[in-house]
Amino acid sequence: MNQLFAIFGNPVSHSKSPLMHNMAFKVLEYNGCYTRYLLEDGNLLKDKFHSLGLSGANITVPHKEAAFKACDELDSFALKVGAVNTIILKNDKLMGYNTDAPGFLKCVKDFVGTKNILILGAGGTVKSTSYILKEQGYIVDILARNADRLKDFENNFDCFTFESFKEKKYNLIINMTSAGLQDELLPAPKELLENIISNSSGVIDIIYGKQTPFLKLAKNKNISSKDGIDMLINQGVLAFDYFTNHQFSLSEIEDAMEKAFSR
Repeated sequence: MNQLFAIFGNPVSHSKSPLMHNMAFKVLEYNGCYTRYLLEDGNLLKDKFHSLGLSGANITVPHKEAAFKACDELDSFALKVGAVNTIILKNDKLMGYNTDAPGFLKCVKDFVGTKNILILGAGGTVKSTSYILKEQGYIVDILARNADRLKDFENNFDCFTFESFKEKKYNLIINMTSAGLQDELLPAPKELLENIISNSSGVIDIIYGKQTPFLKLAKNKNISSKDGIDMLINQGVLAFDYFTNHQFSLSEIEDAMEKAFSR
């Protein structure tokens, strides 16, 4: 029987997840199909999952915290971080996982010598990635526009709003906001970003498939930069592993997914 999978998000039309998952289904000869679903209200996620007859789903911005609440059961890491990006149907229950964080950790390790990291944003992706980075020994600060969103992080990290930010040197600056995804906005005031990027060794924008204003700023200053395509593939490989109940090796899945991109 053909299994159906989807990605929920808002926006979601830009997502390359259907492309790479469907390529992997084809290459690995697995009877699955993957589509996208524009979900405006995250509270409806559970109902939509069931009404669409899905076997599994990925969740992107801004619904990762809503996905956490929608799950009947959670693996230990998703439970710790309070955000879910991968759901599978298991014994008629929604089982939630987070593959963002381990997927992202692999990207950060490419920036050799990194110790101090500044993350821009305070959403569901930040919850999982900041936790795993700290666990791996990185020093992480968080900068966001909204002071209320920072309350989730204040016990474990140094947190700043644009107004309270005290400038210091960071090895790596990471944009985890949606600024630049469907617009030409920067994730923080330009003057503030110019100063911290100039003193950094590298930047990552988790947005993929376009040269965002954030990445352009880094390029203009000859700072090493990377978009979110590697994170997309890394987390996708782990999600596909759950979708297919560990039938394939991670390297087989990665090789299949990479065929979807001319890299």
